[in-house]
Amino acid sequence: MGSSLLQTFIDWTGRLGLHYEFLASGYEAQIWRGGFITTLYLIVLLIPISLLFGLLFAAMLTSGNKALAAPVRVFIEVTRNTPTLVQLMFSFLVLNTLVSNGLGGAQHNPLTPFFWVVAVVGLHVAALHADALRAGIEAVPEQTVEAARAIGFTRLQILRFVAIPLALRASLPAIVNNMINLVKLTTVGNAIAVSEITYASIMVWTQRDNVVELMIVILLFFSTINLALAKIGHWVEKRLAVPGFGVGA
Repeated sequence: MGSSLLQTFIDWTGRLGLHYEFLASGYEAQIWRGGFITTLYLIVLLIPISLLFGLLFAAMLTSGNKALAAPVRVFIEVTRNTPTLVQLMFSFLVLNTLVSNGLGGAQHNPLTPFFWVVAVVGLHVAALHADALRAGIEAVPEQTVEAARAIGFTRLQILRFVAIPLALRASLPAIVNNMINLVKLTTVGNAIAVSEITYASIMVWTQRDNVVELMIVILLFFSTINLALAKIGHWVEKRLAVPGFGVGA
């Protein structure tokens, strides 16, 4: 049943001048499916990682402790002002080499190209999240903070139970935009041979010369994921809206 539907699709698109015959080839189809799965896996990993480190960085920025805030501010400025691809290449070609040398050779280095994509893209987007959350935390009304302080909350408790929940609501539009950017940034993995969807597609179209067909699917693939993210983000914004504050104002 599945193979007949696939052949029908191939025949139908063929009449339109599009060539998806590679889907019937076990080896090429497996490479392409693997690229889809790897990209989805990257997205599922990167969203929570970027949010976790974004919250951590935002807490350090607003901690009032210069020893914590200064290194994070430097990292954010460097990250925000340099291309993600350059950051990835530097990490993979320089930092990864230093790790290999320190461990006595590349054969002893457990850090894979996949790890470097997760680390670099995750921290890059975390830096963007951190600035959005910092702005949200600083926008929390002083009266609200004073009220929490008056009932005995510590600075950490104010941050955890008052500032961050309100900041998340105010920062949601920026955070959703950062997540959409994160999805697109997964494609930088092809530069260091991580077999995500663009790398897998390149492997196929170098054999089949069907660039147009594969680019159509890649565009639809990322458009669908990011449209879903945008819709979910808008729904969450409405659910968490606080009348008179931030997005609910």
